[in-house]
Formats: sequence, C-alpha cells, structure tokens
Amino acid sequence: MGVSEQAERAGQQAHRSDWTDRAARAGLVAYGIVHLVIGVLAVQLAFGDRSGSSDATGALQALAEQPFGDVVLWAVAVGLFLLAIWQALEAAVGFRDEDGFERVRHRLAAAGKTIVYGFLGVTGVQIVMGSGGGGGGTDSMTARVMDAPGGQLLVGAIGAAIFGFGGYLIVRGWTDQVKDDVSNAGASGATGRVVVALGRVGHTAKGIAFGIVGVLFVSAAVQHEPKESGGLDQALREILDQPFGPVLLCVIGAGIGAYGLFALAQARYFTR
Repeated sequence: MGVSEQAERAGQQAHRSDWTDRAARAGLVAYGIVHLVIGVLAVQLAFGDRSGSSDATGALQALAEQPFGDVVLWAVAVGLFLLAIWQALEAAVGFRDEDGFERVRHRLAAAGKTIVYGFLGVTGVQIVMGSGGGGGGTDSMTARVMDAPGGQLLVGAIGAAIFGFGGYLIVRGWTDQVKDDVSNAGASGATGRVVVALGRVGHTAKGIAFGIVGVLFVSAAVQHEPKESGGLDQALREILDQPFGPVLLCVIGAGIGAYGLFALAQARYFTR
C-alpha cells in the first residue's frame, strides 16, 4: 500500500470516527453562539448603538468583554477550529456516496468552509491574546487588491460570488435542502417544524445580508472606490439607512439569530 493510500485510509477512519462527530457538534455550538451574538449586535445597532461591529469579529470581541470572556472566547475558538478540522476531512475524503461533479462541488464547498471557520478561530485567538480587532478593515484590503493588475475585475468577481452565495443560502433555506443539515429526528414532528422554520428564516436573513455585501463589492469595483466595499457590518448599516431601516434591521438581526439557533439544533440533531 502506497503512502497516499495509507493517508487516505487514515483520513477515512478519522472522518468516520465518533471523535469527529463530537468535534463537529462542539464546533456547531460555537458557530451558533457567534451568530446569536451577531443577531444581538444587529438589533442593538437598530436601536442606535453604533459603537460595535455587527459581524463575526464584533461578535467575538463582544464575547471577550463579558464576565469570564477570555474563557468563553477560548472555548468558542477551539470549537471553530474543530469545525474547521471536520470540514477539512469532508473536503479530503467526504461525500464518497456521490459521484462526479456533485462530489467535487460538495468537497469544494467544504474546503471553503474550512477556510472560513479557521479564519474565525484565528480571529478569536488574536482577540483573546490582545492582538485582534485591527487590520485596517475591508476597504483597505480591497484597495490593495484593486490596485493590482486586473484588480478591479477581481473585486467585481468576488462581489458577484458573494452575491451568488447569498442567493444560494436563500434557495437552500426555502427548499428541502435545509432538512439535509439535521437528522430525521430533527426534521420531523413538532420539533422538526421548529427546527426547519429556524433554518428557513436564518438562511434567508443571512442570504440577504450576504447579497448586500456582494452588491457593495460590485459597486466598489464599478466606481473604483474601495471604501464602497464592506463586510457584514457595513451591509447591516446600509440596511439601517433605508426607509424603515431600524425595523428591517431588527428583522434581519432576528433572522441571523435564528440561524444561530439552527446551528445549535444541527449540533443536537447532527447528521453527516
């Protein structure tokens, strides 16, 4: 047996292990907590509190500021790293019951989630170690990309991809795909109706927010103005500036909180 075959077999064994299931559950709890805090921050923003950042980084910073915040943030960061490890295994050896493009598509999606969860885990560690929260913001990073050859097109493409991801979340929420994220017990009966409803509302709210982020990036590319780009926090502030903005933002914040509750339900009714 070659080295690559041994590595793949070891990866498959790790992927099927009970430890991986427990790691995924712990990670989903951490991810759910982050979204619950983002939802609270969004509602606070709707009521006039503009002091914090209503995104994942702001949520992690808010956790650090609570009593025993360092301990909580370490636990959340570890959970996010565990979630990243699970998705890395999914990307490497998962979805073996699927063939061709479907397997490739799901593995690429898992690889993307690995990066996102890993980044959030690193951000949590940086905050708890006292080095997080800086970095110059999204607009400065966009400016560096835009100044590179072909950078304007790249920023526009990134915006289109983010917008498409937002649309994917909405579609996933309002089809039976959302039921695939939980076991049969979590998708049936009275409990299942609540869980599925949380998934639908949460995916829709998060999809709308990501759609706005995508529009901001495309607008920045068209105008060649990096400051027009922004992440989730800027997208929520854009909602706030619209007619009936505070009401809309409360609805979106509650929806993002619903996504957090759905992640907790995923942890409870975990399925591969």
